[in-house]
Amino acid sequence: MVAVVGIRGLSTRFGDVWVHRDIDLEVGRGEVVSLVGGSGSGKTTLLRQIIGLLMPTAGEIRLFGQPLFGGGVDRERALRRRFGVLFQQGALFSAFSVYDNIAFPLRELKELDEAAIRDLVMLKLDQVELLAEHADLMPAELSGGMVKRVALARALALEPELLLLDEPTAGLDPERSDAFVRLIRQLGSELALTVVLVTHDIDTLAALSSRVAILAEQRIVGYGPLAEVMAIEHPFVQGFFHSERGARALRDAGLR
Repeated sequence: MVAVVGIRGLSTRFGDVWVHRDIDLEVGRGEVVSLVGGSGSGKTTLLRQIIGLLMPTAGEIRLFGQPLFGGGVDRERALRRRFGVLFQQGALFSAFSVYDNIAFPLRELKELDEAAIRDLVMLKLDQVELLAEHADLMPAELSGGMVKRVALARALALEPELLLLDEPTAGLDPERSDAFVRLIRQLGSELALTVVLVTHDIDTLAALSSRVAILAEQRIVGYGPLAEVMAIEHPFVQGFFHSERGARALRDAGLR
């Protein structure tokens, strides 16, 4: 079966600084893969490369079996319509209402009339458990949790097969974080999504991940189910998973 995300020999250098060296990674259909690593390990850089915002120095990225870069504007645009992105702070357009933020990618298609767009916006609001009355609010009027939900609704507007999340629960209190994780898990199942996320939050990771990729020393030092990677003898792994907070999260997830 063709991998949804296939990375081969990826290396990244900024000036004289190497961030990645010869990384290989495959994400299968329906998986939820978390990218984890310390500050400066290159996890967000890798996510941005999968999105197509950054070109690697060397190597290849394939989505759905197709090269991410090259082949013309139309081919790249069609490929990008197959994934949605939720950025860390939501990245909502501050001058647009909730409605217009979600409608934006639908209008960019130039294939739908406004009646069809309205139906889809209302559907997406319902999917992320927001009310129709929230459509008229401006981003400045939203709580942190609502910003995340609106951004998720926008990411899902084009019915993507792949969802990419950058620190999806960052800035949320524990209750809102748990609720957002449950929502992602529910939508992933209902919509048959493949998910790749960057997170430093072990509760989020334990609740969502089918596999975890550990980035350290410019490479992936471990990739597999959580119970497998947390046993790796590596300083980052030991410090991250076996701290007091890590042990609690793993107990809550039934892994200890």
